[in-house]
Amino acid sequence: MSVLSRETYVAVIGAGAMGAGIAQVAAQAGHPVMLYDTRPGAAAEGRAGIDRQLSRLVEKGKLQAAERAAICNRLHPVDSLEALADAGLVIEAIVEDLQVKQTLFQQLESVCRSDCILASNTSSLSITRLASGLQRPEQVVGMHFFNPAPLMALVEVVSGLATAPDVAAAVHATAQAWGKRPVHARSTPGFIVNRVARPFYAESLRLLQEGAADCASLDAVLREAGGFRMGAFELTDLIGHDVNYAVTCSVFEAFYGDPRFQPSLAQKELVDAGRLGRKSGHGFYSYREQAERPQPAELCSDAPVDACTLEGPAGILQPLIDRLRAGGVAVNGRAGSGLIRVGDASLALSDGRLASQRAQEDGLPNLILLDLAFDYATATRLAISWSADTSNQALEQAVALLQRAGLRVTPVADLPGLVVLRTVAMLANEAADAVLQGVGTAADIDLAMRAGVNYPCGPLAWASAIGLANTLQVLENLQHAYGETRYRPSLLLRRCKAEGGSLHD
Repeated sequence: MSVLSRETYVAVIGAGAMGAGIAQVAAQAGHPVMLYDTRPGAAAEGRAGIDRQLSRLVEKGKLQAAERAAICNRLHPVDSLEALADAGLVIEAIVEDLQVKQTLFQQLESVCRSDCILASNTSSLSITRLASGLQRPEQVVGMHFFNPAPLMALVEVVSGLATAPDVAAAVHATAQAWGKRPVHARSTPGFIVNRVARPFYAESLRLLQEGAADCASLDAVLREAGGFRMGAFELTDLIGHDVNYAVTCSVFEAFYGDPRFQPSLAQKELVDAGRLGRKSGHGFYSYREQAERPQPAELCSDAPVDACTLEGPAGILQPLIDRLRAGGVAVNGRAGSGLIRVGDASLALSDGRLASQRAQEDGLPNLILLDLAFDYATATRLAISWSADTSNQALEQAVALLQRAGLRVTPVADLPGLVVLRTVAMLANEAADAVLQGVGTAADIDLAMRAGVNYPCGPLAWASAIGLANTLQVLENLQHAYGETRYRPSLLLRRCKAEGGSLHD
């Protein structure tokens, strides 16, 4: 089975925002589309909404009026399931309720032709369970679009235990023909994105609970150093804490209480209080009229700093060294283990240990740890922490040096792995476990996280850029610091390091 031809009828069940968006995508790709909803008039309303969306594109000069008319002419609201008998692909986008969806698929089996593909847009329900009890479970597949469907590129093509390989291949090829970036996934809790993304929220929530910094500071570091579009707190405010917390609980329960997916008490408190984010006017931030957005914490120093010494190779900090030189700082070099010395201070990239622990173990007084940046050449902010014995003079010298590189400096408490490094290591660890367990390929998982949630880099590619040995060391130090299986390194990371291979082999 190959890509569905343009003559193939596509049916979309559910005319809400997601269903209408999927119908628009299929119609724009040239398919005749039937739109059905159990609520009287909803399908017609969905078509009218699509027309309005397309008309705005015409007004902006992004779509020709004739093409808008052609797309709308391919959209056909229908008022019964029986009208879907000729469909070659049916995509349901109805309520996330297993029994309701199973009942719908049973009805569709009796209505649609035997070769019709039955696809679910579910974001969390098991495709295997959805297909169980059907006469043709091999025809059932997940086709998980991301909202808004016309704009978001990713489609997760999810195979249940019984899904025929040629059915999954046909849906993948069709999504690609529709201009999407599809990935194959196995039906496990959270599929790819909702599983691998859990640490992005979880680590910020834990850092907040541990007093690392306030929400605004942690968000700013993830954006301006990590390169993420939004920090975890502003993103969960946008998603809605009821939704995000429910997904976390669902994944946690599905994995039998694995500590990696443990829900946050801080987020539960918001849900209990009805502070659901933007939609309720208050979450981690206030969205009421004239509410002032809190600013991130920042250290400033006017200490005179004109030179520093780089001991040994800079590694991934080389762009930072280049920025210091461009800022007029004389950088002298000598043998060593990658430290940057300025005055009384020693600066080093975090390896996952506490600053005070590393200072004692490595004999480094006045130790300032630097957080990871996605790109040290373009980052505008960097988080730092420091050992308990660090003098005010040494701290001011370190801050002044980073300012000479054009960086804003945000302080965080002395906690393992700081902010970006800890988050990326955990994202990579979860992605590695997903590869190990056959949920998806390394390439598909990296693509899913870039296209589905706009990460600046796939987590596995990011781990490779940091270095597998370094990523593994960070995770081992996190696990040692907390004594929890939450931070246990994936066997795949250990194996790749032992074999000297790549995560993308």
